[in-house]
Amino acid sequence: MKNMQNKKISLAYSPCPNDTFIFYPLIRNLIDTGGYKFCEALKDVENLNKEAFENIHNITKLSFAALGHLQDKYALLKSGAALGRGCGPLIVANEGFNIDDIQKNKIAVPGIFTTANLLLSLFLNETPTVEFLSFEQIMPAVSSGKFNYGVIIHEGRFTYQQYGLKALVDLGKWWEDKTNLPIPLGGIAVDRDFGKNKAEEFEKIIKASVEYGFANRLHSYDYIKKHAQEIDDEVIKSHINLYVNNFTLDIGEEGEKAINTLFDAARAKGIMPKSDFPLFIT
Repeated sequence: MKNMQNKKISLAYSPCPNDTFIFYPLIRNLIDTGGYKFCEALKDVENLNKEAFENIHNITKLSFAALGHLQDKYALLKSGAALGRGCGPLIVANEGFNIDDIQKNKIAVPGIFTTANLLLSLFLNETPTVEFLSFEQIMPAVSSGKFNYGVIIHEGRFTYQQYGLKALVDLGKWWEDKTNLPIPLGGIAVDRDFGKNKAEEFEKIIKASVEYGFANRLHSYDYIKKHAQEIDDEVIKSHINLYVNNFTLDIGEEGEKAINTLFDAARAKGIMPKSDFPLFIT
C-alpha cells in the first residue's frame, strides 16, 4: 500500500459532477481533514476500477460491480456513495430499434466492471455481446449507427435525446421494481490495510465534505465545471441533485441491503466471485 506514511493519502475519483461536488471541500481543505493530505487523481470510473485491481490508490471511487471483485483488497466506506432511486443506467437506441432485438447486437457499454454492465447482464439474464467505450463516447457511437444499442450513465441520462436516441429500458427502475430497493451504482472504497479506526476517520471527513457542499453549493462550481464532460449549467445541477443524496452522507441499512442484494444476484449468476470479506471493515 502506498503513501500510508506521513498521513499522505492517495484519493481517486471520477470527474463527474457528483464526485467533484463531494470532494472539492476536502481537496481544498475547506473542512477539517484530520491532518491528512489528500492527493487527488481524477479518472474515468472504469479506469479507476481497473487501477483498483493493482491497489494503486488508498481511497478510490469504484463501481459496485468492481468492488464485488475486490473485497479482499478494498472495503466500502459509508459516505460518498452514488446510490439512490431514479438514477440508474439507461439502454438507448436509435429510432426503429426495440428491446426485443438487443441480444442479436453488440452493445456499447461504459466498461466491463461498471455496474451498468452488470445490470445489463442481470436484465438480459445472460452475458451479452458488448464493446467497451468511455461513457462520453457511447451516445455519439450509437447516434452515428456504429452501434444499434448502448448503455449510458452519468450526464447521459439528461442529454441522450439531443443525439436523437430513445430510452428503451431504465435499468435502475427495473432493479427498483424487482427488489423494492435503491440502485447501488458506485461507492468510495478504502484499502483494507488501514483498518477500522482509520476507515471511520475517512468516513467522517468525506461526510463533512458532502455536508459542506450542500451548505455552500456555489463554492465548488468552477471546479465541477472544469472537469465535467457536459458543461450545461442545468445538466450539472440536475446531475448533482440526482446522484448526491442522503445515501451519499451515509449508506445506512437500506443502502447496505441494496448492495448485498446486488452482489447476491451477481454471484448467483456466476458473474461475480464469492467473497468471505465483509462489505465494511469490522
